[in-house]
Amino acid sequence: MVKEFTAAELTATGLLHTGQGARISPRAVFLPADEEGVQRPVVVGTGAVIEAFAVIHGGATIGEGARIEAHVTVGCPELGYAVGRTHPGAGAATIVGDQVVLRSGAVVYAGVELGAGVLVGHHTLLRSAVTVGAGSLLGHHLTVERNTRIGRGVRCSPGSHITSSTRVGDHVFLGAGVRTINDKTLTWRDPDREPVLVAPRFEPGAKIGTGCIVLGGITVGAQALVGAGSLITRDVPAATIAYGHPARVHGQVTR
Repeated sequence: MVKEFTAAELTATGLLHTGQGARISPRAVFLPADEEGVQRPVVVGTGAVIEAFAVIHGGATIGEGARIEAHVTVGCPELGYAVGRTHPGAGAATIVGDQVVLRSGAVVYAGVELGAGVLVGHHTLLRSAVTVGAGSLLGHHLTVERNTRIGRGVRCSPGSHITSSTRVGDHVFLGAGVRTINDKTLTWRDPDREPVLVAPRFEPGAKIGTGCIVLGGITVGAQALVGAGSLITRDVPAATIAYGHPARVHGQVTR
C-alpha cells in the first residue's frame, strides 16, 4: 500500500517544496510514491491553497495562486486495463498552472497539464496526458479522456464526454451534454481485432450546441456553428451553419 503523508511529514522528508504564503490544510493527503515505488517531489507555488481531504500525488506542481478545493485528486497514476494495454500505476509530472481553480471533487490524472487561469468544475475527470490551454473553462461533471488536447479560451459546458485524443482548438464552445465518439468498430478486449480509434477534431472558434453527438473522425471547421441536438456524421465546413439528424449545412456564418 502506498504510504500517505501530511504536508508537515512530507516537508520533513524533503519531498514537499512550498512557496511563500501557500496554505495547505493539515488534512490534505500526499502520496509521493507511485505503485512502482518511485518517489517524486511535490511543488506548491506562492499563495496556492490546498483544502482539506485533497489528495496530491508525487510529481504534481501546483502553480502560484492556484486553488485546490476539498476532495480533489491531483496526479493520480493510471492503474489497470484500458485501451488495449495494462497500466502499471506509474506516476508522471502533473502541472496545475498559475491561478488554476480545481473545484471540489475534480480528479486530475498523472501527466495532465493545465495552463494559467484554467477552471475545472465540480466532479470533472481529466484522464492521463490531457492538456488544457490558458483561460479555458471546463464545466462540472465533465469527462475528458486520455491524450485530449484542449486549446486556449475554450468553454466546455457541464455533462459532456470528450473522447480520447480529441483535438479542441482555441476558443471552441461545446454546449452541455455533448457526446464524442472515437471507436468505429465497438471493439472491447478482442484479441483478434484491434479497435479503430479516430477522434473528432474541432477547429478554432467552432461552436457546438447542447446535446450534439459527434461521430469518430469528424472535423468541425473553424467558426462553424452546429445547432443543438444534432447528429454530426460528416465533416462540417468552416464558417457554415449545420443542424439536423443527421446534420446538414443550411447556411453561412456571418459576422
